[in-house]
Amino acid sequence: MRPPRERLVEADRAGWTGMGRGAGRSALRFWPTLAVLLCSFPAASSPCKILKCNSEFWSATSGSHAPGPDDTPEFCDALRTYALCTRRTARTCRGDLAYHSAVHGIEDLMSQHNCSRDGPTAQPGPRTPPPPPAGDSQERADSPDTCHYEKTFHRHPATPNYTHCGLFGDPHLRTFTDRFQTCKVQGAWPLIDNSYLNVQVTNTPVLPGSAATATSKLTIIFKNFQECVDQKVYQAETDELPAAFADGSKNGGDKHGANSLKITEKVSGQHVEIQAKYIGTTIVIRQVGRYLTFAIRMPEDVVNAVEDQDSPGLYLCLRGCPLSQQIDFQAFHTHGGQRPGARRPAAPDAFPYEVAAAKCKEKLPVEDLYYEACVFDLLTTGDVNFTLAAFYALEDVRMLHSNKDKLHLYQRTWERPGGVAAALAPPGPQPLLIPLVLPTLLLLLPGSW
Repeated sequence: MRPPRERLVEADRAGWTGMGRGAGRSALRFWPTLAVLLCSFPAASSPCKILKCNSEFWSATSGSHAPGPDDTPEFCDALRTYALCTRRTARTCRGDLAYHSAVHGIEDLMSQHNCSRDGPTAQPGPRTPPPPPAGDSQERADSPDTCHYEKTFHRHPATPNYTHCGLFGDPHLRTFTDRFQTCKVQGAWPLIDNSYLNVQVTNTPVLPGSAATATSKLTIIFKNFQECVDQKVYQAETDELPAAFADGSKNGGDKHGANSLKITEKVSGQHVEIQAKYIGTTIVIRQVGRYLTFAIRMPEDVVNAVEDQDSPGLYLCLRGCPLSQQIDFQAFHTHGGQRPGARRPAAPDAFPYEVAAAKCKEKLPVEDLYYEACVFDLLTTGDVNFTLAAFYALEDVRMLHSNKDKLHLYQRTWERPGGVAAALAPPGPQPLLIPLVLPTLLLLLPGSW
């Protein structure tokens, strides 16, 4: 089999299935539109809970819960429940295109199934799943071999070279090449953009008027691939870490290798893992406090499967943050931490340096860049949850990075003009105060950015 770099990625097809067998696929053409809308308008964390409504309806009308041909009353009950959910979130979803698409879809389905608007709203109860087809098993997910990345290397002497990328905190980025950067990157930014996968994060201010940001929304698109998976979208945001894709499913769709893409909830509302065996990839998403963290393990040839190799497009996990978005601690130190503009008072709950360092030391005894990032975040935000964000980010490196000797990093990297990476000398225990406190004060200056 050809390596992933040479595989042909099929053109995007309408991989979305209908909302349950009883719904009929033709009645749900609004669903692909909804999925596109969810990814096309990244925004700050919103009180609109249309994703929750969508997932609940899907769960009630698909898989073992799917109403059969004679279960129209049950399906209508689920539709009315869906409609009630959308009405409850209507006020907070005004102007949300995904919400309005769902409302129109519900109307179409109720018309097709002759459902009345008045009636019970209880969702269908669990049904006994049908027996699997003859010769089928849970392992059919790994067949054909095309849908299992590691099996394609059995005929090659070399084993795949896995790489890691992570984003956490305010925000700190560890690239696939183990560069460690602290960036501003407010708004929507692409972490990964290759032939198989798109990952986009939205970072919002931690405090009103502050330059400190953290990740409040995450969108992942798994592209349609051969006989393995349909296109799937995963979207998480603050207080909404679903254990399913945007269409409510937990695998790659209806194709023979669908189970080569699976989502698993490790801790409800706090920790989700996605396994994409067909591209040898593992993704870990967490919510720590009010913000999200992201970590990924991906083979090097999949990382570099970029359609336009000459394009300087954004791909933060591979190329790092743009120079204009990087926080250059060395330059801050060189210029005495001075920037134009009047000073603004620190965050109300900001920690003194000694307290921030002590809190981080409890979770991160090694004074590496994760420890430094932790101290920086506490000084910048006053939010103790950033201590856990740095801790779990390091734990994800421990689990996902193929080179255990690179668990701890001690040199922060930034880009000089022209794209040349430079490593900053690791600060000693006492000088650490300067590169952390001065940027913290600068981030609080009005009009600095």
